[in-house]
Amino acid sequence: MWKYLWLSLFVIVADLYTKYLATANLDYGISVPVFPSFKLTLLHNTGAAFSFLANESGWQRWFFASLAVLVSIILVKWLLSLRNDRWLAVSIALVLGGALGNLYDRIVHGYVVDFLHFYWETYHFPAFNIADTAITIGAVMMALDMFRPEKRAGNAANRSGSAS
Repeated sequence: MWKYLWLSLFVIVADLYTKYLATANLDYGISVPVFPSFKLTLLHNTGAAFSFLANESGWQRWFFASLAVLVSIILVKWLLSLRNDRWLAVSIALVLGGALGNLYDRIVHGYVVDFLHFYWETYHFPAFNIADTAITIGAVMMALDMFRPEKRAGNAANRSGSAS
């Protein structure tokens, strides 16, 4: 399962490179239209998802960094414990890569660089980045993993085996 750490590394490199490009080429807070309903907007998020706790005094930087380190350790251990479960390995690797990409920002900058800004008419989805995208895709894959036929068959066998 070590091979899936390459996916995590790819996510980290893609995330940090696109954040570098956004920081180097965009003015803070100034939106650049790309397509209808999509702009590039450089923002700095000192909080978590959807700017949760962003207006706190600064303690959240180290809280979220510590949480990312803890979650990353758990994810690596989980990934290395898997046996031939490509779907789950990919989902874990995506979440791990995203967590480490955002962790880098928190430690080095004190905030996470966001720049992907989707909207519809007057509704604006909070800006995000490649790391956030990888985390979301990985988390959705983990949720869907519970409904995979081989997982459900395994859970049914476990339930019937424990009843005897």
